[in-house]
Amino acid sequence: MPELPEVEVVRRGLERWVAGRTVAEVEVLHPRAVRRHPAGGADFAARLKGQRFEVARRRGKYLWLPLAETGTSVLGHLGMSGQLLVQPEDAADEKHLRIRIRFTASDSDCAAGTAGTELRFVDQRTFGGLSLHDQTPDGLPDVIAHIARDPLDPAFDEAAFHRALRLRRTTVKRALLDQSLISGVGNIYADEALWRSRLHYDRPTATLTRPRSAELLGHARDVMNEALAVGGTSFDSLYVNVNGESGYFDRSLDAYGREGEPCHRCGTPMRRRPWMNRSSYFCPRCQRPPRTSA
Repeated sequence: MPELPEVEVVRRGLERWVAGRTVAEVEVLHPRAVRRHPAGGADFAARLKGQRFEVARRRGKYLWLPLAETGTSVLGHLGMSGQLLVQPEDAADEKHLRIRIRFTASDSDCAAGTAGTELRFVDQRTFGGLSLHDQTPDGLPDVIAHIARDPLDPAFDEAAFHRALRLRRTTVKRALLDQSLISGVGNIYADEALWRSRLHYDRPTATLTRPRSAELLGHARDVMNEALAVGGTSFDSLYVNVNGESGYFDRSLDAYGREGEPCHRCGTPMRRRPWMNRSSYFCPRCQRPPRTSA
């Protein structure tokens, strides 16, 4: 699943290429792509036609495009393989194209005599989709109002995060993946932040001091900012920006996916353990397990 850096890369692309554009026409080419819009594809297309997109926004791993003067927004669920691509109108359709949003011609298009652009939602596995939602007073789509701020958000409350960690009977990796506590951190960046912090994924949160939780947050911010600088983490061609380009942070990972390889800090072979239908990667020497579980 794409995490905060990958979604932010897409958001920045949409801010550059889509903000201020007016929708001329919408084609829904696969019903599953709008299954989170209960009124169906025809209603989605009709309500979006003629609307103007404002600057794309993000909270954690959630991305949306507010519509000017309507109090609604288009929420994008990327799922396992969803892509939002900005393409010229005359570009060949992608094999797994699900939704096409054509824009009215811009002044620059008309002056250059070139084809206009369109926003395409491409999704091989059809787990993702687009849907229209009312916005809360904070400007969030109502269905994600419960999602916490992410560690890159200037308004993220570190003191409240630490208090929540101390009060919850859970473990540190579970807490990092709890989107109602802290958003945007997924399996990859949780393992990376924990490795940098020398914390085992099963460490009880109640044992974390304020300096330790602040250190963990700092490492989470650092690793995600580093990933952002190189376009995110792309293990295959499914994770791309709006221009179809992959990120390169997978080449800099210290923990995730490195089972059996030497720890970059101490040389001990990295280990992988099944964890909540996923995997956790860690160094058995640098990240010693707790004596008792939570």
